[in-house]
Amino acid sequence: MAKRSLAEQLDEVLQAMLVSLRPRPEEAPDRNLAALMRVAQELRELPREEFRATLKSDLQRRAIMSEGAAAPPARTGKAQAGAVHYQRPGLTSITPYIIVRPAAQFIEFLKTAFEGVERMRMPAPDSSIMHAEVAVGNGAIEVSDGNEQYPTAPAAVHLYVDDPDAAYARTLQAGATSFYAPTDDHPSGDRWGAVKDPFGNHWYIAKPRGWTPRPEGLRSVQPYLHLREAHKMIPFLEAAFGAEAMGVHKSSEGAVLHATIRIGNATLEIDEAHGEFQPMPCHLHVYVPDRDAVYAQALRAGATSIETPQDKPYGDRAAGVKDAWGNSWFIATHLGR
Repeated sequence: MAKRSLAEQLDEVLQAMLVSLRPRPEEAPDRNLAALMRVAQELRELPREEFRATLKSDLQRRAIMSEGAAAPPARTGKAQAGAVHYQRPGLTSITPYIIVRPAAQFIEFLKTAFEGVERMRMPAPDSSIMHAEVAVGNGAIEVSDGNEQYPTAPAAVHLYVDDPDAAYARTLQAGATSFYAPTDDHPSGDRWGAVKDPFGNHWYIAKPRGWTPRPEGLRSVQPYLHLREAHKMIPFLEAAFGAEAMGVHKSSEGAVLHATIRIGNATLEIDEAHGEFQPMPCHLHVYVPDRDAVYAQALRAGATSIETPQDKPYGDRAAGVKDAWGNSWFIATHLGR
């Protein structure tokens, strides 16, 4: 029988506790859960359902971080050399692909504001940027110049950093405008600020309390989609990508106030568009084990085709679809070439 992940074990124990079963922390199925369960047990009697949903989502996030920290060491020697992973090195299951103009200036913004590290730049024949990658924390942003086929498309990104106040200040110095300065009063409980950069992208800059970014665990870069009828996106992602809704918080009218969706080893976030945070159809690069199967699933789930699966000269087999909200999903499997 396959070993259940720490997040799955946590979900089972937390669900049991919320319906009045009382597992003792020392009886948790994994010793890493004991401290989390002590906290949950002390807080479980709070009456509001939305609190329970928030508690569950937060503990799931911590469980993922613990799993990453406890991951076994990477294989070495021949075993490592012979292994071919479906994700291209340096990327995760979900990476925002931001198309701007001029892309070169946007890359400089990422370096200045978020201490990004440029690790790839491929020029087009007209000297524009065909493709670039900038590492930010333990995640990445992919970038290209807009053109007739792929016009500029600003995006919203939730960015976890060591020091949100310093990052926020650097974004303003680099030309961003403020939605609000970092505050501890955000509903998530994180310290959180928000800006709009000179290219139209939104950056939600945050630090979960008690957490420091590292290669394992929670990803620094998470796409954030503001949607009309956001509740319909969840079943689409489940059907198209085998996604898992890790925490869904709704208003009394059923609107999605916030949801975290996991695909592979990364997450994205969604909510119902509101106020200044309106839909921003964007581009997302998704690595999956079998891009042909996922491409077919996405079409069955209601997406339309942008590009059929084909082998690319850079070592990926890739395809593209557009969802009902106008977001483009570039689906790929790295072939290891």
